[in-house]
Amino acid sequence: MGIPVKLEVFEGPLDLLLHLIDKNKIDIYDIPIVEITNQYMEYIRNMQREDLNIMSEFLVMAATLLDIKCRMLLPKEVTEDGEEEDPRQELVEQLLQYKMYKYISYQLKDRETDADMVMYKNPTIPEEVAEYVEPVNLDELLDGLTLSRLNDIFQDVMKRQTDKIDPVRSKFGKIEKEEVTLSDKFAYIHSYMKDHSHFSFRQLLEKQRGKMHIVVTFLAVLEMMKLGEIRVVQEETCGEILIERTDKGNGNSESTGGD
Repeated sequence: MGIPVKLEVFEGPLDLLLHLIDKNKIDIYDIPIVEITNQYMEYIRNMQREDLNIMSEFLVMAATLLDIKCRMLLPKEVTEDGEEEDPRQELVEQLLQYKMYKYISYQLKDRETDADMVMYKNPTIPEEVAEYVEPVNLDELLDGLTLSRLNDIFQDVMKRQTDKIDPVRSKFGKIEKEEVTLSDKFAYIHSYMKDHSHFSFRQLLEKQRGKMHIVVTFLAVLEMMKLGEIRVVQEETCGEILIERTDKGNGNSESTGGD
């Protein structure tokens, strides 16, 4: 049964899919492709757009959903390792990546809003002061300067530049960016909850290896709160944030951790 959808303006087909998933409170890792496809197609039928370029993006996604729907009706494909392939896997990864960028865009928007509240004042230096240049006596300045003296100054400056080089860090090679995905953090947290039914949010973040791992772990915690797999409690203002595993989290830990 389709849900009534008012014609809102979505930034693209992925934005519309996330809206439908949130509206139906669906697990993003277990999308009922038939139901979502029917609701997506219902929205496409009611769309009134003059821009065919934008409309074509929604139609391409509609074709993708129909293709996934057909593949799920067929016998499941098996990889070389003997594991069954989920036709929805690529779409789920696109949705998770889009959702992460969407949350980041909200943070950038907040920073822009904060920047708009910064006030500054143009300098009011008198014109005669701004144009004043202290007179320089070149004869006095260059008195006693020779090529030998210039060479000594040059060598001294070059030595100072050499002394600034860090003998350890200067030997480092290129630092490669470490890739981390939201699905990896879901599996990590589910595995962690097998041995810890109660733990603090700070304790979970302190185990991460870098800023990107912390950000993605935070997004994973938000998604798990929404799915009802964990419960977050803060007994007092500015107190420790505690995370508690729910019965739903117990049931999903094995299936999600094995993906």
